[in-house]
Amino acid sequence: MSVGQDIVQPYQKLRENLARRDRSLREKVVSLEEAASFVSDGASVGIGGSTISRTPMAMIWQLIRARKKELSCSRCIISTDGDLLLGSGAANHIISSWFAQGILWGLSKVMRHHVEGGTARYDEWSHMGVGMRFRAGAMGVPFMPMRSMLGSDVARIRPEAKEFDCPFTGEKVLLVPALNPDVAVIHVQRCDAYGNAQIDGLQFMDIDLAMAANRVILTTERIVSNDQIRRAPDQTKIPFFCVDAVVEVPYGSAPHECYGVYEPMMNHLNAYVAQVNGDPVGGMKKYLDEYVYGPKTWNDFLAKIGMDEIVTASRRGRSIFDD
Repeated sequence: MSVGQDIVQPYQKLRENLARRDRSLREKVVSLEEAASFVSDGASVGIGGSTISRTPMAMIWQLIRARKKELSCSRCIISTDGDLLLGSGAANHIISSWFAQGILWGLSKVMRHHVEGGTARYDEWSHMGVGMRFRAGAMGVPFMPMRSMLGSDVARIRPEAKEFDCPFTGEKVLLVPALNPDVAVIHVQRCDAYGNAQIDGLQFMDIDLAMAANRVILTTERIVSNDQIRRAPDQTKIPFFCVDAVVEVPYGSAPHECYGVYEPMMNHLNAYVAQVNGDPVGGMKKYLDEYVYGPKTWNDFLAKIGMDEIVTASRRGRSIFDD
């Protein structure tokens, strides 16, 4: 089982990885299928967004369809995307602060089945702990100091975190190791063909994740012109030189939400949870066959969710702009 994300990479290795990257200003638009080729079996994958917000579901859908194996996936808070990754066998290692099917549905029975059965590994950190690990990775330092896990059972079960006496105050701090995924997959509202990405609403840990990863795949609701990006440069959160691939995928977070564009597709999610919680193995297999392996394209997947639900989710998502 992959444990690559538990090993802090030395500075020289980080510099070598950075030097190998193509940081030129060039068009990077590819298909979902082409983007999936950036992810090798056994790779460590950082997932953007949080819970059911701006989840790169289309990219996860494609990785599962490509039959990727033994992925080690990290995300600040993981949801039904983690279910699909474990249930399909694409991932066997999850790093997160919380693994549930969403606030409404509670702890994931799919996760419990695989972790308690020994077929997958789940490393639990605090929410701040995951964020500080990505921050260390983005800064190119081997660790970050923090306090929030001190004295907790989360710190007790994480041998990678080390208590340390501050050389300035003598106080105890906790050192958490850097997290530098091989690939990050992040969904945004819009970006240009070069990968200059603008994010509306909460950014979660995506900026640090993009800086920490060796390669970055952006999926986006729409590709806009570079002129439009330049008209609002303060909204550009991820710059082109971090990005390796851009995929235009409308409704790329479905059935999760994308702030300002659409809200979660609740009928689909409710039906999904009922099916997989009733039978974490058989229910998951049925869902994968019908919604992941069955459709030939992402648009076919959306069609199976249904136009009525997509329109309703879109209307609710855009309601924040109503007077």
